[in-house]
Amino acid sequence: MSAVVTRPPQVRLPEAVARKPRRSWTRFVLPTYVTAFILYLSFPIFIIILFSFNQTRGGFGTSPRVKTTWLGFTTDWYGRVFELSDLTATVRHSLTIGFASAIAATILGTLLGLALARYRFRGRGGADFAIFLSISSPEIVLGAALASFFVALGVTRGFGTLFLSHTMFSIAFVAVTVRARAAGLDRSLEAAAMDLGATPVTAFVKVTLPLLAPGILAGFLLAFALSMDDFVISQFTQGPFQMFPTWVFGATRVGIPPHVFVFATIIFLTGATLALLLALVSRRRG
Repeated sequence: MSAVVTRPPQVRLPEAVARKPRRSWTRFVLPTYVTAFILYLSFPIFIIILFSFNQTRGGFGTSPRVKTTWLGFTTDWYGRVFELSDLTATVRHSLTIGFASAIAATILGTLLGLALARYRFRGRGGADFAIFLSISSPEIVLGAALASFFVALGVTRGFGTLFLSHTMFSIAFVAVTVRARAAGLDRSLEAAAMDLGATPVTAFVKVTLPLLAPGILAGFLLAFALSMDDFVISQFTQGPFQMFPTWVFGATRVGIPPHVFVFATIIFLTGATLALLLALVSRRRG
């Protein structure tokens, strides 16, 4: 007799019903918050750009002044941006001090940040404390202290005092930026370069410096922006060498001319473009 093979009964599983996952409303909270935060921070900038195209009328000496009402679109102010000689001079002063102090602060801050990130030495804790103190101290304290220091020495306030003051408070920001970049570098790359015959100086110039370049450039841009933006320390140390922020503050008493908004728009767009290029270069290298 042949054996009969019986198969176990097949159990049909219920077909899975494809359901779309429920989308919770909470997923919109973070994007909404971030968007609102960015708009909140950017709103004054949008107003500046908008009013640089406003067709204003009125009197600021021989030049119109800004009004809060929109009177029409015009690009005339961009063609007349250098019309006010005093304003143009203060912008030139701010750019000169900004570039000079940013270069000096970048050189000193880069060396300081690299030393703090790589070496242990006596006084390192004091250097860290000095950097923290420089960043956290109110500008009114720094400005008053610097003004008292220059007066006590009998130094005439002007370009020199502004340059020293802006360089002084920018070094800490550059050092922190470069230090963060240097702390993440692989030192074995320098060791490999020296194993292949490079001197320590050559290894630093051809290996370390290019790797630090994004941090150095970020520190330079930060120092320049801080210098251009500074009002309190400039007010205490400028003397007759007036800066752009202090001139604008004085102009608010009688009315701000639209040329100020044009200069502010140009400065902002230039800085935003440089920051965007820096981000693109950093992403490409990364």
